[in-house]
Amino acid sequence: MAYELYYWPGIQGRGEFVRLALEQAGADYIDVARSEGPGLGITALMQGLSARNVTHPSFAPPYLRDGDLVVGQTAAILLYLGPKLDLAPEGEADRLWAHQIQLTLADLVVEAHNTHHPVGVGLYYEDQKPEAARAAEQFRAERIPKFFRWLESLLEHGADGAPWMVAGRLSYVDLSAFQVVAGLRYAFPHATEAALNKAPRLAALAAQVAALPRIRDYLNSERRIAFNTEGIFRQYPELDSPA
Repeated sequence: MAYELYYWPGIQGRGEFVRLALEQAGADYIDVARSEGPGLGITALMQGLSARNVTHPSFAPPYLRDGDLVVGQTAAILLYLGPKLDLAPEGEADRLWAHQIQLTLADLVVEAHNTHHPVGVGLYYEDQKPEAARAAEQFRAERIPKFFRWLESLLEHGADGAPWMVAGRLSYVDLSAFQVVAGLRYAFPHATEAALNKAPRLAALAAQVAALPRIRDYLNSERRIAFNTEGIFRQYPELDSPA
């Protein structure tokens, strides 16, 4: 039975972290909101969020259906899928460590989103541009480098010099780190390249993930939604540092 992924059809967003794992594993899955007829996928997605119709409703997408089991929240989905897709370490301690890394990456995703919506998610970017400029300046100068230094340290002290972050093997957190780097390169190209110059192992990891045959094919396919100014990572040139 195919996995069913429920997420908004027009953006990568948080659903992309799950898609990358499914694609790398060659898993059979349905991207429901993009696969159904016009409007039907969104209807199915919204029905899955209804507390009246679902025993354990998710607060928001993404959520994943595997038979009768429904799992929401990106990190929880990946914690569940990792062992099934052979994208998680074997030991409990290493699996929890991978989950911790994923949760930290989720923190970074929230901070990246808040650069263009620092006042409220219900407001347009144009309604909070002065506040966004201030938030982006701090994010570029302090937060991107801090997160990248931490990720670089994980690679520096990894198992036997392996290029992956957990237990010396590729896992879902490496795919997620690639996605974060790709998103920040889109949203803050100048600031991100400057930070990556000081995190060469992280830059190398991102390149290695992009070169994985299944990931490479996915990135070049129509299944990969392009970055755009409706998603988490948005490119507003005025929020990036000067070239």
